[in-house]
Amino acid sequence: MWKHTGKQRPDFAVTPGPDQESVWDYPRPPILVSSDELVEVSSGAVAIAKTQSALRVLETASPPTYYIPEADIDWTRLRKIAHHSFCEWKGQASYFALIDDPKGYPVAWLYANPSKSFAAIDRHASFYPSRVQCAVNGERVRPQPGEFYGGWITDRLTGPFKGEPGTGHW
Repeated sequence: MWKHTGKQRPDFAVTPGPDQESVWDYPRPPILVSSDELVEVSSGAVAIAKTQSALRVLETASPPTYYIPEADIDWTRLRKIAHHSFCEWKGQASYFALIDDPKGYPVAWLYANPSKSFAAIDRHASFYPSRVQCAVNGERVRPQPGEFYGGWITDRLTGPFKGEPGTGHW
């Protein structure tokens, strides 16, 4: 059973400096927090999304995922693919690939009917920073390690992060 709930930072966690957050201080179950940071997503030189109205999902040990409102996404750059997943907190997710990707590799996901506690992310999408370029306030986001995860790592965060080598037991 997972024992970390954000109430006490474990000894192995990196202590955050000024203007930093430790992912070990994030709660479990996760919470949703509004963000007025400038969030941008692109594929090469092609802009896909831009907002200052993102929502961040914060969960113990994971970098935040930024959810962008549907109206701030250029949906002509994306196409829905036949892939779904289920999150115990948020519900069923649908996935999207770049419109010009013949293999249909997922770059974004969306909860069209999220659980009641995450209703605010309805019709918001998040993007994999390992598959498209993502930035927060002009800083290029680094992807959360591990193929499954979609967290956005910036200099603002300290870890270690779920998905790094040796974290499989988390």
